[in-house]
Amino acid sequence: MSQLSSRRRMLVLAICCMSLLIVSLDNTVLNVALPSMQRELHATTSDLQWTIDAYTLVLASLLMLSGSMADRIGRKRVFKLGLIIFTLGSALCSVAPNLETLVAFRMVQATGGSMLNPVAMSIITNTFTDPRERARAIGAWGAVVGIAMAIGPLVGGLLVELVDWRAIFWINIPVGIAALLLTLRFVPESRAAKPRRPDPVGQILIILLFGSLTYAIIEAPHAGLGYVLPFAGVAVIALIALLRLEPRRAEPLIDLRFFRSAPFSGATVIAISAFAALGGFLFMSTLYLQNVRGLDALHAGLWMLPMAVPTMLCAPISGRLVGSRGPRVPLLIAGVAMTAGSLMFAALHAETSDVTLFLGYLLFGIGFGFVNAPITNTAVSGMPDAQAGVASAVASTSRQLGQTLGVAVVGAVLATGLAGASYADAFVAAARPGWWVLVACGVAVLAIGLLTSGRWARGTAERTAERLESGETREVVGVGR
Repeated sequence: MSQLSSRRRMLVLAICCMSLLIVSLDNTVLNVALPSMQRELHATTSDLQWTIDAYTLVLASLLMLSGSMADRIGRKRVFKLGLIIFTLGSALCSVAPNLETLVAFRMVQATGGSMLNPVAMSIITNTFTDPRERARAIGAWGAVVGIAMAIGPLVGGLLVELVDWRAIFWINIPVGIAALLLTLRFVPESRAAKPRRPDPVGQILIILLFGSLTYAIIEAPHAGLGYVLPFAGVAVIALIALLRLEPRRAEPLIDLRFFRSAPFSGATVIAISAFAALGGFLFMSTLYLQNVRGLDALHAGLWMLPMAVPTMLCAPISGRLVGSRGPRVPLLIAGVAMTAGSLMFAALHAETSDVTLFLGYLLFGIGFGFVNAPITNTAVSGMPDAQAGVASAVASTSRQLGQTLGVAVVGAVLATGLAGASYADAFVAAARPGWWVLVACGVAVLAIGLLTSGRWARGTAERTAERLESGETREVVGVGR
């Protein structure tokens, strides 16, 4: 694919970005619609958590399977299937008669979504072989998240106010169909030279780990510890089994050798921390703006712009910095800004003033805008080309797992604090521990970014790449300095 013309490469990048757009829009649009869904479907806080987490949980559980399957049977083929399932799932969500079927159809959506982002990133890394070009392409890819954050709340607010919350799923349908038609025409097929065999045991353990852990966190405030402890136990057993069984397989679903690379391990933890902060931030902000301040969906969407616009503007800057100076500077900026933005709410009661609310949103948006490009670039850099799909899928899995855990933990903390009281009376105090959780996430981004982006960390990445390539003749994905 390195022989593709510059114009063709740009078209491939645009198509991949379209897939990221509809998957990212689904979260930002949905958050604005949560209060309307809560009223119509008579949903509790935990019900709202499940409308988000059913989607991100399935994504996190299937992303690595989709990445390895794309490496094996063809990236274009899996990408097309993902577009079809995601678009169909969106249509089904728009006609869901109740909360239970909505959650089920969100899982259908997520099954298709799991075949989009990691496969699209694998297509990009195999299309853009020059390290600097790849860094810029990944920066553009990351900017799409900012675009989705910028237009998502506005589009969602307009659709909720003018039509109904169900209309938020309509926007995926034309974009999905257009992306499918363009894929058929312009995206070349590719697959790994030596793809790995399926690992059904590893896949089942991943589903058990993520599903039981999320269920235990979300349901703990309502069902009690006695009810959820068995699910927590299943999560622990599944994790132990993964750590013991996967290294013994010749071709595991998760190649634990990846984690000998400090930058790769750091990118994984940073992705979980950053996206946990994002999930919790959006969840609490949307409920606060509409249920406490009494704003309609459109005006709540407008209030999210101070966070969304900086994310959109900073993402390509971050991509260029990664290409020219490496991931360290963008990660430090991200950690400081995300910590400061969350601290505005946790310690300085930013909700009590329009000025501090604006500033808190602005800082968090800047931080999140800088974090995505270094995560993606570090995750795929130095990995053998034959495992590009799996490596990028681990990064995508970390993002979705982080968002799942962020909504689960922050929602559980919020539900415990509310304890049957009205949002207007108890929300600000109930949300305070949740904001401190986000502060901790920002500190983790900063500290781990410092630790895993220096000379020592780069040395571990080089040694890991040598081990992975040992005995095989494979092209290596270029690494941004």
